[in-house]
Amino acid sequence: METIISIMPRKVAAPLPAVTRVLSELGGQVRLARQRRRLAAELVAERAGMSRPTLRALERGAPSVTLGALANVLHVLGLEKALGAVGRDDPFGRKLEDARLEAQPRVRAPRRKRGEG
Repeated sequence: METIISIMPRKVAAPLPAVTRVLSELGGQVRLARQRRRLAAELVAERAGMSRPTLRALERGAPSVTLGALANVLHVLGLEKALGAVGRDDPFGRKLEDARLEAQPRVRAPRRKRGEG
């Protein structure tokens, strides 16, 4: 007996215009990195385990391309460590965290009397 698994596509909200611009820039940077290395798109797609149209979509900044696909291409290009840098330097987030820590009142445990416990 043959089992057929049907996977329904997920509905994803369209990205905001600012995100669309960032994805387009990121895709362009990936394309430029590939071209600087003089690697054919077909070769990079094959090494990354994807089709040429998927690589083309990634290089155009299509929001439908998965994070895994991006990570694979960055690995092929020797740039996978760039993903680890995302959010590492986050001055705004650190300021928010510091403000929350300063706003929390410190609660001290009651002092024990000598001879107790």
